Formats: sequence, structure tokens, C-alpha cells
Amino acid sequence: MEREVKFYIADLDALRATLEGSGAQLIQPRSHEFNLRFDTPDRALARNAQVLRLRRDTASRLTFKGPQRVHEEIAERVEIETTVGDFETTRQLLEALGYRVSMIYEKYRAVYRLGETLVTLDEMPFGTFAEIEGPDGVAIRGVCEQIGLLWEARTLQSYALLFETVRRNLNLDFRDLTFENFAGIRVAPSHLQLIPADLR
Repeated sequence: MEREVKFYIADLDALRATLEGSGAQLIQPRSHEFNLRFDTPDRALARNAQVLRLRRDTASRLTFKGPQRVHEEIAERVEIETTVGDFETTRQLLEALGYRVSMIYEKYRAVYRLGETLVTLDEMPFGTFAEIEGPDGVAIRGVCEQIGLLWEARTLQSYALLFETVRRNLNLDFRDLTFENFAGIRVAPSHLQLIPADLR
């Protein structure tokens, strides 16, 4: 099970310093992620709140995610992930099975381990975020408080759903969540319908 919450962050460098000052261990240095989200031509996966994703960062990974539910004030969903040998060959395999790329998205991500949790610092085309993933809501909330984030500012939405909010609020007509597409576009917290969790 994947159990996590997400926060919009105004000052990612300050949060990084807080993490390192709290004894967090960097387990993945900042790296670029390139993601392909797949679906059937009739978008059956999206209708069933399922995700099929092929990711390339420090390795290539194929991931399935089931529908999300809210438990202990956090997002919880089944996640099945495996490393694959070749990104392009896996893409061809999925397309041969009838899947099509429904969205491309990218980010820069660094990952820290703090206690029982993983804290990721994400630079998205529409802003900067932190995710806390852990064994349960108690552990996740404990780390949230330890690093000074406002629990009430959390969101349980995926980046894809946040992208839909931004597209609607800014009247954007492109499909892909890429840095190139967002070049020159200013995205305010109000466009995400979020508040910064690191400002009190």
C-alpha cells in the first residue's frame, strides 16, 4: 500500500535545510523524472481511477496504482511497481497491448529518509511540493510536525488532478505537464487551490 500526503511548498531550499538539520538521510539526489501515463483508447483506466505509468529517472520503472481511498486523513492506494530493463521497449510492449500515452509529465525529485517515512522534494512545472510517505497516518503526521509543515494545508490529490485544476483556472489547452509547456506561465497557489504549508 502507498500511504502519503502532499504539500505545496513556497521555499523548497529552506525545507531541504530543515530536513538535513533534522537528520534526514538523502537516499536519492535531485534527478529528472520523465513519466508516461498510459490508458486504453476509451480511457477505461481513468474511469476506474487506476494508473498505469512508465517512469524513467535513475532507472526505468513500470507502476500500477489502484483507486485511492482516504484513511487516517491520508491518501492510501494499492501500488505495484517493478524495474524494467529498457524504457523504450517497455513502451512498445504497452502500445502493442493496445495502451496509448494519455499524458506526459516530468519533475525534478530528491528523496530523503526520515524515521519511518520518505520525504520527497518535487519541482513540478507548476510549483514546488513535498510528499511524505510512510507506514500510517501517525508516522506521516509526526514527520509533518517535525519539519514544520502545516497539516491542514495537505492535499490528497495527485499531480495529474492538480494539473487539471491549473488547466481549468488558467484556461490551458495542452495535454502534457512539461516544463516546456509551462515556460512563461506564472502559477499562483490560488490556481492550484492550495496554500503553502511552510508559511505560518
